[in-house]
Amino acid sequence: MNSPEPIVIRRPAMNVPEQWPDLAIGDAVTCIKIDPQGELVTSYPTVVVEAGAESPWIAVRARWKNKLVDQSGLLFHTGDTLHEFFSPEHHFNLFSVISPEGVLRGWYANVTYPTVVERAGDEVRLFWHDLYLDVVALPDGGVFVLDEDELAEAGVETSDPELYAQIIAAKNELVRRADARIFPFHER
Repeated sequence: MNSPEPIVIRRPAMNVPEQWPDLAIGDAVTCIKIDPQGELVTSYPTVVVEAGAESPWIAVRARWKNKLVDQSGLLFHTGDTLHEFFSPEHHFNLFSVISPEGVLRGWYANVTYPTVVERAGDEVRLFWHDLYLDVVALPDGGVFVLDEDELAEAGVETSDPELYAQIIAAKNELVRRADARIFPFHER
């Protein structure tokens, strides 16, 4: 079987460190979500955890503090634990959604630019820049692609065909990994 072609998505114009700062289990990290237009969406506290992250990935833990959300059958309840996986090389991230009782509810993945992590003194900030498409995978085997309408409405296919192709390639890789239940769709 041939290996898939590597996905290469250009990073947005930001000061990108050559390598990630060293992070240890228990380190506090502020995660910052940026929307496709480069605007801040939210920031939230996390902590680095051991959750089976392969190199060069890191895993952080966050708590879902918002109201109930249903994404194609994946329910996010207030108090759920999220194991969030980020990479400086891969063009997506993933959140495992785990109930307070320790039951895996499913996975939520975002097509993104590669993640950027910066350390300023004692503060560590992780930036993830969303690129429209999301993939939801459920423990029963269901896999769903979300927000294709948003990508179409944004006009990226005509305004930046190279970026559009890269977004689609990243989405296809997520679906492939979700179907095979391979990292980062590995938690059970």
